[in-house]
Amino acid sequence: MSLRIPLVSAAATSSVVLLAGCAGGGTGGPTAGDNRFIAGNGKIQEVSATTRHTAPQAEGSTLEGRPVKLSDLRGKVAVVNFWASWCAPCRGESQSLEQVYQQNKNNGVEFLGVNFKDDKDNALAFERGRKVSYPSVFDGDGRIGLAFKDVPPNAIPTTLVLDRQGRIAARVLGATTFSTLNPIVTKVLAEK
Repeated sequence: MSLRIPLVSAAATSSVVLLAGCAGGGTGGPTAGDNRFIAGNGKIQEVSATTRHTAPQAEGSTLEGRPVKLSDLRGKVAVVNFWASWCAPCRGESQSLEQVYQQNKNNGVEFLGVNFKDDKDNALAFERGRKVSYPSVFDGDGRIGLAFKDVPPNAIPTTLVLDRQGRIAARVLGATTFSTLNPIVTKVLAEK
């Protein structure tokens, strides 16, 4: 299954991102000319076990300042969600993500948020206000997102599901829901 995404012009991309509701004012958010992102439409891309790419060796610090490495999640199914406080769809999906996390955390599933191009204080307020209980890495400069070259998080939000070997098993471009994400997590969790 090919996961290549066609390139679009900077002008078209900028228009699409604005229409998607993820271009916030004030602090945080992508800078002008950042044309790496397209609007997410909730499209699910599942990858067969034989063609999966290993997630990059990304690392950083949580919003609270604790070091974290993506490789530390190997051996467990991991859900990695790219989000920002300035992103309206991120606000909409946060309760669904927390619900999937609560339902699966005792079954060997880990969640890690990646707070993308945001203001740290706004990100912390977002997590407190929405009662997000799993950690998030602060990716203020976007380096972690850029490290995912084989299966990029081209929209904010994007959710990746990693298998126990640290390979990308699925990607949801755009906001997700409990009824979309939970079956994917359950399917990857059932793999041996």
